[in-house]
Amino acid sequence: MSFNVLRPHIVSRTGLGMMSLRQLTTSRAVALQATRRVGAAEGITADDTAGFKYVPGGPILPGTVNDATKFPPPDRSHGSYHWAFERVLSAALIPLTVSAAVTSGSAHPILDGILGVSLVVHSHIGFDSAVVDYFHPRKYPVIGPIMSWLLRICTGLSVWGVYEFNTNDIGITEFVRRVWKA
Repeated sequence: MSFNVLRPHIVSRTGLGMMSLRQLTTSRAVALQATRRVGAAEGITADDTAGFKYVPGGPILPGTVNDATKFPPPDRSHGSYHWAFERVLSAALIPLTVSAAVTSGSAHPILDGILGVSLVVHSHIGFDSAVVDYFHPRKYPVIGPIMSWLLRICTGLSVWGVYEFNTNDIGITEFVRRVWKA
């Protein structure tokens, strides 16, 4: 009984077609003899390895999924203070929105400006979290930083637009009041 699972040209060059299945699986000497039949000068071609080039010892890749993550040095001002600022800003938007709805925008332009900037900063924090989650720079080394900078540019343009709208036009609260009544 011959073992013909291997490619026919490998079987013919090595002589494996003449061995039984038991000899192929149990005899180390036969396996060594079969490997010697493929001469060192002849070598293994790319066809024998499904098109991949054989590298003795295997390819050496820099880093694997099992490597430890390099954590940044601990910084008190980043983690807990950052989280507390997000929560305070979110909680502060409730009285700001209520007070802006009760008063008119033209009578209190400072309140209107604080509300406008707070909304933009709150939106920036939320979109930044989404960008970091979906376009992390380690996984997307090109598009990740581009998306982060695009968000920063859009946030800067939004702050400038809110400033222009509050100083040269009716302001955010008066605009919302007029749209609400229309």
